[in-house]
Amino acid sequence: MSSIFKLKPAKAVSFCIHTETQISKTILQELKSPTHQTLHYLIDQCISLKQLKHVHAQIILHGLATQVLTLGKLVSSSVQLRDLRYAHKLFDQIPQPNKFMFNHLIKGYSNSSDPIKSLLLYRRMVCDGILPNQFTIPFVLKACAAKSCYWLGVCVHAQSFKLGMGSHACVQNAILNIYVACGLITSARRVFDDISERTLVSWNSMINGYSKMGRSEEAVLMFREMQEVGLEPDVFTLVGLLSVSTKHGNFDLGRFVHLHMVVTGIEIDSIVTNALMDMYAKCGNLKCAKSVFDQMLDKDVVSWTCMINAYANHGLIDCALEFFNQMPGKNVVSWNSIIWCHVQEGLYAEAVDLFYRMCDSGVMANDTTLVAILSSCSHMGDLALGKQAHSYIFDNNITLSATLCNAIIDMYAKCGALQTAMDVFFGMPEKNAVSWNVIIGALALHGYGKEAIEMFEKMQASGVCPDEITFTGLLSACSHSGLVDTGQHYFEIMNLTFGISPDVEHYACMVDLLGRRGLLGEAISLIKKMPVKPDVVVWSALLGACRTYGNLAIGKQIMKQLLELGRYNSGLYVLLSNMYSESQRWDDMKNIWKILDQNGIKKCRAISFIEIDGCCYQFMVDDKRHGASTSIYSMLGQLMDHLKSAGYPCKHLDVEEIYCSYI
Repeated sequence: MSSIFKLKPAKAVSFCIHTETQISKTILQELKSPTHQTLHYLIDQCISLKQLKHVHAQIILHGLATQVLTLGKLVSSSVQLRDLRYAHKLFDQIPQPNKFMFNHLIKGYSNSSDPIKSLLLYRRMVCDGILPNQFTIPFVLKACAAKSCYWLGVCVHAQSFKLGMGSHACVQNAILNIYVACGLITSARRVFDDISERTLVSWNSMINGYSKMGRSEEAVLMFREMQEVGLEPDVFTLVGLLSVSTKHGNFDLGRFVHLHMVVTGIEIDSIVTNALMDMYAKCGNLKCAKSVFDQMLDKDVVSWTCMINAYANHGLIDCALEFFNQMPGKNVVSWNSIIWCHVQEGLYAEAVDLFYRMCDSGVMANDTTLVAILSSCSHMGDLALGKQAHSYIFDNNITLSATLCNAIIDMYAKCGALQTAMDVFFGMPEKNAVSWNVIIGALALHGYGKEAIEMFEKMQASGVCPDEITFTGLLSACSHSGLVDTGQHYFEIMNLTFGISPDVEHYACMVDLLGRRGLLGEAISLIKKMPVKPDVVVWSALLGACRTYGNLAIGKQIMKQLLELGRYNSGLYVLLSNMYSESQRWDDMKNIWKILDQNGIKKCRAISFIEIDGCCYQFMVDDKRHGASTSIYSMLGQLMDHLKSAGYPCKHLDVEEIYCSYI
């Protein structure tokens, strides 16, 4: 055992006990022996759980495990060392825990990721006949606020008045906080107005409450009132004001807060500076954000990451990467930020390269990193890389959260391994709504409409409520499988049974469903009934059906509608052009390309992927970037000659070649 735990005579520690911990003479009498006094003192000196366990062991060895005062100290120290599991285990071994023990454990859980346990402990405390005090109530209310338990908060609020604690400042501030957390700003204001001695915490709670509700004018007025009564803002005040500016893009408010800092010369820390920088970036002023960053003396990981995100959100990926490369100390958060920036811009291969760099640097990936990489694999169709990512998860004992499992299922499904995706899904211990949506979408993607419907029924049987994304997958499944009546049934019950109003995506699925069966008239009628204007996806679905059934008349109507709306989506016009070319109406086809040319619209070049020997390659039409492109085109020419000699007709002239020859 470390020297700190060597037992000393009581005389040697009596001064420390009196001066450091201020234990009264009455309590000292309860410490049975000099050894007991020493062990009691050593509990306060522990800086790690390992040390505390050593002291606990000595307490047991000396037969002091039943001393309530010492056990309370152990529980309190375990909470302070942030090991709630050990604290709760100690607590459960005490036959009759007292108010001190309850308060410390309630406090610990109220600050944790599982505040519900604070509420359960509070209920047990009251049931055991132990009355709460002014130290109990604030932390119970904090737990209520964390879980937005409004009615429970009201009950605790009422109980605080019944017990005569309603006027305590800490209790009033806690009550104020719960009303703010539940979005009841009017009730919060009533509580605030009733507080006789308002502290800075009270003012901050109201300012943050108004900020959270987007009521920036009231937040600023509250800020000015606070100054008028002689209270100076602190870090929490300024961050609260900056947060509302950031959230609602209120540049003027953010600028006002910044000017206040400059004029008053208030001392600010990195938290406020980072919030200020984030405000400027999200309000679209990169120059000011960069200026704040450059003036920072102590730039932390948050500062660098904030600037990286600022550039990325404005589409300046190269600047974001340059900043990232200059960053002195990179952690998993900063790596995740730059990787996700590339994923969101569709730069999937580059995101994977960054992941490899991250691994080489010794930084361990977490579930956020792997979701990004799995998403990249899904978009590239790179099954080999997806399997490597899956293996990485198991090799490094990374906890499989529901989000990570959902990403794995999506990757396997989109890379063609539907059965593996199903195996992962059924192996999940807990499935959320997203899990069910992903697997329904996977079955729809592979054309298993009936199986998708069966999965939907299982979802309902499991007690998980469907959402709008569920019905998008379900309607898509019906469309791909030609289940018109079933699709119409689910479209109708969306609103009637589940209270979900169909949006544009659901209408697009229905138009596609009707169009695939040649029911073009019904599809047009449905579009006319849409509560919102049809988008490109809806028109594409209808045009696709028109092309399949050779209905140029409706195709012309769609083009007229698009021209009136001023919508120039290259995909739609190319689809219409293809319809004309297939009908050998070359003049009409040329007119379509004229419209595109006059409006400066270029056809998006599609990218294809092919996996060979575990490596994924991408290519486009007439692509000559690959080192072996000469050999590839030579082989392609040989294949074309072979097809011709075998009697298969080959089209040399496609729509784009005709258009190119025209212009």
